[in-house]
Amino acid sequence: AASGPPRGDRGGFGGRGRGRGSRGRGRGGPRGRGRGDKDEKQGWTPCTRLGRLVQAGKIKSIEECYVHSMNIKEAEIVDHLLGSAMKDDVMRIKPVQKQTRAGQRTRFKAIVAIGDSAGHIGLGVKVAKEVATAIRGAIILAKLSVIPVRLGYWGNKIGVPHTVPCKVTGKCGSVMMRLIPAPRGTGIVGANVPKKLLQMAGIDDVYTCARGSTATVGNFAKATYMAIRNTYTYLTPDLWSIELTTPHPFVEHADFLLRADKSK
Repeated sequence: AASGPPRGDRGGFGGRGRGRGSRGRGRGGPRGRGRGDKDEKQGWTPCTRLGRLVQAGKIKSIEECYVHSMNIKEAEIVDHLLGSAMKDDVMRIKPVQKQTRAGQRTRFKAIVAIGDSAGHIGLGVKVAKEVATAIRGAIILAKLSVIPVRLGYWGNKIGVPHTVPCKVTGKCGSVMMRLIPAPRGTGIVGANVPKKLLQMAGIDDVYTCARGSTATVGNFAKATYMAIRNTYTYLTPDLWSIELTTPHPFVEHADFLLRADKSK
């Protein structure tokens, strides 16, 4: 007579028994609030023409992208041009819920600001099932939304620019944020949320005026970001005589891009 399965086995189930074997209850490696692996940046393969020019060293500053109005569609471009000067700060992490047939689906919303304290600022918002995934996605979106910050003076033009060039306003939802030039040495007069963004943007002295529901951190941060972005949308007389004399990088390096496309 054929002998039955060994005592430790449950016939047909591959000897799993009651335990989960090597799987355990975990879902893979360590989670935590990861900011992404550094090894991923080393193997960057550009997908856009701008990325190929940056990787080849044809474009050496992010200001060239702004001057020629080129869209940055890869976060690695910002990493390559600005490097380790960019620092990120998680402004807020909160759970958000959606009602479904099976009940409530909970996800996490991350708001991340990124800046180099020298005239560049970005803001990203991402929703994901896990906190670490939301933070990584928000950092990538913040890098894609990096904008230049225009600085100016209050009164005489002595020393380096230290404040906003004029009164600017940004709005998001019910929150309206106004930035007002301030004398040197005043510091940033404002709440904690706009103070972080303004410090990361490299603004030393400014008065702020906020209206609306400023308890909503997301809208408060976005309104401040929009106000900072508007510093370059106001055309002052000192910018009237500036003309673009350099050719567009896609035209200047057309032969290089053509060779790169053929080598694929």
